[in-house]
Amino acid sequence: MITFPNESAKYRAAREKLLQKEIELRRAMEAVAAARRSLPPGGLVPRDYVFDGSDGEGRATRISLSALFQPGKDSLILYHMMFPRHPQETRDVAASGETAKLARQDQPCPSCTALLDQFDGAVGHLEAAGFNFAVVAKTGLDNLTALGRDRGWKNMRLVSSAGNSFKRDYNSETADGAQIPLLSVFRRDDDGIRHFWSSELGFAPTEPGQDPRAIGTCEILWNLMDFTPEGRPNWHEQLQYSGHAADASCH
Repeated sequence: MITFPNESAKYRAAREKLLQKEIELRRAMEAVAAARRSLPPGGLVPRDYVFDGSDGEGRATRISLSALFQPGKDSLILYHMMFPRHPQETRDVAASGETAKLARQDQPCPSCTALLDQFDGAVGHLEAAGFNFAVVAKTGLDNLTALGRDRGWKNMRLVSSAGNSFKRDYNSETADGAQIPLLSVFRRDDDGIRHFWSSELGFAPTEPGQDPRAIGTCEILWNLMDFTPEGRPNWHEQLQYSGHAADASCH
C-alpha cells in the first residue's frame, strides 16, 4: 500500500476501495479486448472501394481501400469522420482559416475534429507497432485537406468517400445523408479484406445519465476529465475557443 503526504485514514480506506473497482475495470477491459480478438471472421468487403486522396507529394489521386494497407501490416483502423457536420449540429463553426470559407452545413463536426487532433500524434506510433490508420469523410478532398492544414495535422491519411457508398454501406451515414461517427477495423487475409469490428456501442441504448461513449476507452480528452473531482462537465468540444489564436487550430 502506498500513501501520499497528509492524507487521512478515511481517504486511504476509500482510495483502497476505489482501487479494487479500478482493478475490476482493468480486468473487464482485458476480457472485452480478448473477446473482440476472438470474433469469428467478419464479412468480406464487397468491393475495393476507391477514394479521393493525396499521394506522397500532396497531389490529388485515387486510392483504393486495399492501398490503405501497407506491406506487412494487415489491420486498418479507420475513423469515419462527421464532415459535413450533422444537420442538427448547433455549435459554432470555424470563423477563420480555410475551413471558415465553408457554409455552416458543410463544416466539420467539432467533436470529431477534437478527437482527430488527439489521434494525429498517435499515428506514427501505431504504424511503428504494425498497424494502418486512416480517416474517411464524405466531404470533398479539398475540404478535408484544408481542415488538416487548419488543425496542423501531420500524420493521418485523409481520404474522401464523396464519390462512393462506403460510409453508407458501413453504417456511418444515414439514408438521408446525415453523417455518423464510427471507428472501424478492417483485416486483410488470404480471402481479401474483411470487416473486423466497428464501434456499435454508439447505436445501443444508453444508461440514464450516460453519454454513448462508443469509443470511450480511447477518447483521451474525456478520460482525463474522469480523473478529476469535477468529472466530465456539461460541455462540448468547439472548433475554436476564446483566448486561443484566431484560427481554426487549437494547437
